[in-house]
Amino acid sequence: MIEKWGLPVWPVTGKAPRTVYVYLPEAAMRDPTARFPVLYMFDGHNVFFDEDATYGKSWGMGEYLDATETGLIVVAVDCNHRPPHGRLSEYSPFTFSEERFGRVVGRGKRFMDWLAGTLKPIIDARYPTLPERETTWIAGSSMGGLMSLYAVTAYNRVFSRAAALSPSTWLVGGRMEAMIRGAAYAPDTVVYMDYGAREMGNHAGMLRSFRDTADALLEGGVLLTSRIVPGGDHCEASWEEQIPFFMHILFYDRE
Repeated sequence: MIEKWGLPVWPVTGKAPRTVYVYLPEAAMRDPTARFPVLYMFDGHNVFFDEDATYGKSWGMGEYLDATETGLIVVAVDCNHRPPHGRLSEYSPFTFSEERFGRVVGRGKRFMDWLAGTLKPIIDARYPTLPERETTWIAGSSMGGLMSLYAVTAYNRVFSRAAALSPSTWLVGGRMEAMIRGAAYAPDTVVYMDYGAREMGNHAGMLRSFRDTADALLEGGVLLTSRIVPGGDHCEASWEEQIPFFMHILFYDRE
C-alpha cells in the first residue's frame, strides 16, 4: 500500500505542501505488532508511479517490494520543482557554479535538517517503524545520490546505510570527497554507490570523482560496495534495474 499526503518543507519552500509517498509492506496489514526498517528516498515523484514521474517512467519501487515481499517502509518526498533550479539547490549541500545553471545556492543542509528533525519524527509516530539508526536508511539518484552520500556522512547519527546511484559528486568540485575525508563514521556504516557505464562520458571528471569518493569512503572505514553498471545509463529505467543490487546491500547481515 502506498499513501500520499502533503507536508510543507518549510525551511526551503515555505508553507506550500510537498507530496510525501509512504509505502507500507503487506506484512504491516497482517500483523499490527510488526515493525520495519525505513528507507528515505529523494525525488519521490519518480519512485512509485509512472504518471507522477518527470519523464513518464518511475523506479517501480512498489512493484519490486510487493513481488519480493520485502519488509520495508519507504518514505519518498517530492523534490523542489520551483524555478530557477529549485531541485539543484535543495539537493546540494554546497553552493556551486556551473556553466549551464549559473550560481546555485546549496540548501541541502536545510532540507536534511527538515527530513531528520521534522519528517522522521512524524513517520516514526504515524507508522510501524524501527526508528533506530541501525534501521534508518537513505537512497537517491543523481543529485539525490549526492544527497544520500551527504546524509550518511553529515547525519551519520541518524542514517546507518545509504544507496547513492549515479551521484552528482562531480558537480561540486571535490567538496563531497573532502567532507567524507573529514568525517567520523560509525563502524557499521554501509554505502552502495554506482554509475552506469554509458553515463561516464556525460560530464568531465565523473570517473575521477567516482574513484576519489570511493577511496575517501574506504579510508573512512565505510563498508562500501561500488559498481560500474554494464550498459547502465542516467535514467529511471536504469536505476530501477539496480534495485535488487542496492536492496541486497541495505539488508545485508540483517535478520
